[in-house]
Order: sequence, then structure tokens, then C-alpha cells
Amino acid sequence: CRYARENSIWYNARGSAAGSIVAFALEITLVDPLEHGLIFERFLNPSRVNMPDIDLDFQDDKRHLIMEYCAHQYGEDNVAAIITFGKLKARAAVRDVGRVLDVPLPEVDRVAKLIPNVPGNPVSIQQALETVAEFKQAYKEKSFVRDLIDTAKEMEGTIRNAGTHAAGVIITDRPVVDYIPLNRPTGASAEDSPIKKVTQFEMSTIDALGLLKVDFLGLSTLTVMERACRLIRERHDVNLHLGNIPTDDPETFELLGRGDTAGVFQFEGSGMRRWMMQMKPKSLDNAVAMVALFRPGPMEFIPDYIARMHGEAETEYRHPKLEKIFGETYGIAVYQEQLMRAVMELAGYKASEADDLRKAVAKKIEAKLKKHRKKFITGAVERGIEEETAANIFTDWENFARYGFNKAHAADYGHIAVQTAYLKTHFPLEYMTALLSVWKNETSKVAAYVADCRQMGIEVLPPDMQASGWDFTIQDHEEDASTIRFGLGAVKNVGHDPVNAIMEGRQKENISALGALARTVDFRRVGKRALESLIKVGALDSYGDRHALLQIHEQIISVSSSHFRAKESGQLSLFAGKQELRQEIAIPEYTVDADYGRKERLAWEKELIGLFVSDHPLKEIEQELAEIVTHFCDELAVTQPSEKVRVAGIITDLRPMTTKRGQSMALATLADM
Repeated sequence: CRYARENSIWYNARGSAAGSIVAFALEITLVDPLEHGLIFERFLNPSRVNMPDIDLDFQDDKRHLIMEYCAHQYGEDNVAAIITFGKLKARAAVRDVGRVLDVPLPEVDRVAKLIPNVPGNPVSIQQALETVAEFKQAYKEKSFVRDLIDTAKEMEGTIRNAGTHAAGVIITDRPVVDYIPLNRPTGASAEDSPIKKVTQFEMSTIDALGLLKVDFLGLSTLTVMERACRLIRERHDVNLHLGNIPTDDPETFELLGRGDTAGVFQFEGSGMRRWMMQMKPKSLDNAVAMVALFRPGPMEFIPDYIARMHGEAETEYRHPKLEKIFGETYGIAVYQEQLMRAVMELAGYKASEADDLRKAVAKKIEAKLKKHRKKFITGAVERGIEEETAANIFTDWENFARYGFNKAHAADYGHIAVQTAYLKTHFPLEYMTALLSVWKNETSKVAAYVADCRQMGIEVLPPDMQASGWDFTIQDHEEDASTIRFGLGAVKNVGHDPVNAIMEGRQKENISALGALARTVDFRRVGKRALESLIKVGALDSYGDRHALLQIHEQIISVSSSHFRAKESGQLSLFAGKQELRQEIAIPEYTVDADYGRKERLAWEKELIGLFVSDHPLKEIEQELAEIVTHFCDELAVTQPSEKVRVAGIITDLRPMTTKRGQSMALATLADM
């Protein structure tokens, strides 16, 4: 972390490390645990039997520097990545066995698809036989299907391949091989990593052996924040960083409350936006609670939290002592630390015992829960709490606290979330420019963020050969209105070398004619495919019509190649200034139906940068649509169930298909303004 600070690499700790006063004192985490009521050291607990994990987020564009430093600082022999093992799941087992047994592919595919695919809760072949009638019927009907399923059932769960953990690294005081065996690096990414060694044991074994594991994670949000703050410093002379971006600004919470959360860390997405609009947060505590609650399970308590927060429902406590512990979350058990603090204060638990109960509740370990129920009730009664009340309190925790979230983690992420909202509120131009630059290769995100810019009144200009850089940039204009210019790196088929060639060439002179462009930019480095894509998205519109330029794009490359070959061979110094070496490029007349030409231009933009930039197919009837539609597409997620809506747009994608029952259907994508 010291190295990161010295080299201006933004970072932050999360998980239990974010709740450590020692980690805060050492500036490993920038969130003050005492400020969030984390009054006991869970991270460095003296009674802890295993080494704590250290989860560190670094801005993702500089994460590799941290990995290099780690290997150099501690020695390549003392640092190793962690192996992972991919296991055969039910569907994969059926497909692999079907291939070996030479079962017809359509039959294998049909059988495999009968096994439910439930994310986060995989269904085994045996469970499918017990619960899925069609799968059971297929098993009974044909003997070769029965052989397929029986064999796949035996193979299910076996290790299929080895990989490398995306972020986990172990650091040892002596060479890693003194403690555990090593494996060869798995895959090209592992071989390219600064950390060359990979363990032969997976994470659970390493944890049992007591080795120190550190997660070096790349977080794009930190990259966005660092770039935004750099722009803010350059343009406004305001020095913002993770340590001083405010988290108590009323305007920031107004932005969150009205659902303007596109690009805001943790609070993006239709579901979260809906809840934030209902909650209308007033403080950092509200934001932290929403980070913890917005997960499968505790999500069912969000309406209760919001109702109690706004005084629409009464907050009740089983015992008065619980109010100071659960008061911040209106009586709802949201954080693991609340449970730990409660048992310490109500029943005299030690910190290590409280942590043991937390694990038992989270993992539903019945034997431990019975033991702790008795211990808690006994301790609580000794401290003057009625036995029935104590029993009811423990039952509540068994029912609800299994959803408990690490408050230190929630506080850390909630803190960053509010800081990103602050940057968007007070420096929208800089923040959106940084956001678009970081996500330039994700066309769906670029489209969403450009739409958000337009809603905020920020114009996003199309790519331009003479004005665009690799990333999105801010362009200031004389009339004191600033815009964002599309980066050339966001155009498909255009890589770093073509953009570098363009930027190096245009630095030499103001390129006003196509011939001059060919003589200053080495189009041999740009290439035919990249030039064609740049023409199609409008980057050369200042030189002529896109359709006409496409007719001569090979000539542009040819003229440029001749010029630079002559320059390299010394001919230009011999004939400098001679007319015969200064070829001009004539743009042919090209006539195309205006409506067809417009549609084709927009189709090119949609294909190559993911959205319509120069125009929009619906722009001519935008006013008429405004009087008819009730919602834009991105507003549908925050509507009420059964609410009637009217939307209008163009169909940008249509995929016909046939259902399992042989019926025809299609999936259509509708795009509005």
C-alpha cells in the first residue's frame, strides 16, 4: 500500500480488513472503522486460529504494477498464485459423456437441457431425476439415455481442469516450495503474470495450513475516480482523492434519491435504482445499509427498512439494550458485527466466541447453534434478561442473521459509492468523460452512459480524425459550453497503433485536405480495416461524404504508402517541394438517396460504436412520440407491478426461434431515444 501511495495508484481494502483499526492506522484501509461503529478488532483477533484474508482493490489499469512490486519485494520464490479446479457440473457431465459414448448430439443436447440451470444453486443429476418429470421420463424411455445419465452421474463432480485464481496470491517468509508443492502455470494469462509460480493446493487447503493469502483485485471504479479527479485537478485546480471526497453532501443524496445512478458504484442497475428512489437516502449510513441489503435473501427486508426509516412503520426491539445496537438499521439484523456486538453485551461473550457464533449462524451449523443457544440464554439470564426474551432474541437471529453482511465491507463499498455520486453531482463533465473512457470497449455501457450524458445536457460529439484521442476527451468551446468527444479507441477494429499513427501525424500540421492527411498520417500503420471503420463512424466527415470516402479509402492508403516509402528511401530530401511528390486525392461525386444514406450511416454507427451518435432514427418524430409514450425503455424497471405503460421505438434486433413445444416465437430488441 505504501508503494501504491508513492506511485499514485488508487487502492482500498475491503472485507474484514476494512474494519480493522490497525489497518486504518497503517493506511491499508482509508475508512475509519470507529466512525462506523466497528468497535472490536475482528480482523486481528488474538483468538483467531487461521490467518486473516487481506482483500485489496486497486485501480485495474495499474494492478499489474502491484503484482510486479510484490514479486520483486518478497522474492519470486516466496510468492505464488493459487490454483483452482474446475469440476464437472451436471449438464457438462452429460455432454462430455455423450461425446465419449457417441450418442447423437441432438439427443445429448435435449437431455442436458432438461436439467435445470439455477445460477448459484446448481441442480445435480440425482436431484433432476427426483424433481424434473421430463428428465425422469427420458431416463425411463430409452436404454442408451439411461446409460448416458448413469455414467454422467458417476462423473459429476470430478475435476475437469485446473486454472489460476483471478486475484489470490500467497506470500511466505521462506520459499513457497518449503511449505507446499507447486504446479505449472495454467493458461497464457498465468504465464504472462509477474507472479510465475502457482500452488498445487487450492484455497481451502492453503487456509487450513495457515498461509497468508492476499487478494489483489482490479476495480474499474477506482480507475474512473482517479481519472476524473485528474481532470478536475487540471481543469478546476481542485485536488480531490479518496481521503477527502465528501460523503455528507446533501446534493449527492438528492441525486441518489431521484435515481440518477447511472455510473454510480454499487447503485447502478434498475433494481437498485428503484429502491434508492423509494429510500431517498439522507446519510452515508443509509447508503451502507442498502449495499448490505441488496442481495438475495436480505432484499426482502428492504421495504421494512424503508418504511421504518420514513416513520411509516414502528421499530420494535425485544429488549431495550438492542436499540443502541440495531437502532441504525431500524431493528433489522443487517450486519454480522451487530450480531457479534449484541451477544457480547447481552450475554458476556468474548470476541472470539462471538465470531464463532457468527460463523455458526451464517453456515447453519446445527450442532454449534444448539450449543450457542444454551450459552447465550444462560449468559443473558445472568445479566438480568428474562429467559423467554433471550430465547426469542436468539430465534430471531437464527431466522434473519444468516443473511448478515460484513459491515466493514459494506461501509467500504458504501463509502466509495457515495464518493462516486459526489463526483457525478458536482463534476459531471469530468466524471462522465472518465467513465466513458474506462468502459469504451463495452458498447452497451457506452450507449447507456452517452444517453445519461444527454439527459444531463452534456453533448457527446462523434469521433473525429483531427480532434479525438484514444480515450474520450473534454472539448471546451468559445461560447463557454463544453462537450465530450468520442475516443477513437471506442471504435471497433481500431487498435492502439492506428490511433498512435493518427495522433503522431496530426501533431505536425493542421490537416485540412485529404492529400495532406495522407502525407502526414502513415496509413500503412492505420490499415484498410481500421480506416474503413473510421470513415463509417464519421471520423473523416470533415473531408467528405462517408459513401464517397469509402470508394477511395484504398487510394488514401496507396498515396500515403508511396509518400512514406519515398521519405524512408531519401527521395523526399532530393525532390523536396516538387509537385510530382505532392499527390492530391480527388473525392468522387457519389449520389445516394438521402433517406437510405442516413439509415446506412446510422447502421454503421450502431454496428461500430454501439449507438447512434450523429443522428437518431426517431429524431424526426421525437416530438410526436413525446405526446404518446408514457415511459422510456430505461424507466420500465422502476414501474409498479401491473402498471400500464406505452413505449415506442425501433426494432434493432429480431431473433426468431421455436419453443420446446414447437411453437414459433421471437425475441425483439426495442430501442427508443
